[in-house]
Amino acid sequence: MAKVRRWAQSMLCELSEDDLVDVLLVVSELASNVFDHARFPARLRLRKSAEPCVVSIVAEDSSPDLPRLRPATPDSVRSRGMVIVEKLSERWGVVRRLTGKSVWAVMPCAAIS
Repeated sequence: MAKVRRWAQSMLCELSEDDLVDVLLVVSELASNVFDHARFPARLRLRKSAEPCVVSIVAEDSSPDLPRLRPATPDSVRSRGMVIVEKLSERWGVVRRLTGKSVWAVMPCAAIS
C-alpha cells in the first residue's frame, strides 16, 4: 500500500497538506478494498482538475461484488473503509462494468500557490 500512496502523492504534490492527507486516505481505502475483497486485474486512476480544484479517484477491478457501508463497532478492526470514503469525499459511487466494477470518489481540494 505504501507504493500506491507514494505514487498518488507524487501525482498530487500541488495539493494543500490537509487535502493531500484526505485524498491519500481515500486512495488507500479504495486500493485496500481491491487487495482485500476483489479480483485482479485491477487499476487505480487519479485525475485532478484545476478550476475548481477537484480530485477524482477510480478503483477498477474484476469482481462483481459491490462495496457496502457497514457500521463499525468501537472494537471492530475492519469495516470502516467505505465509511471513511463516504465521510471524506464530496460524493462516491459504483459503476458496474461488463467484467467487474469501478468504485469512484470525488473530492474538492485547494491547490497551493
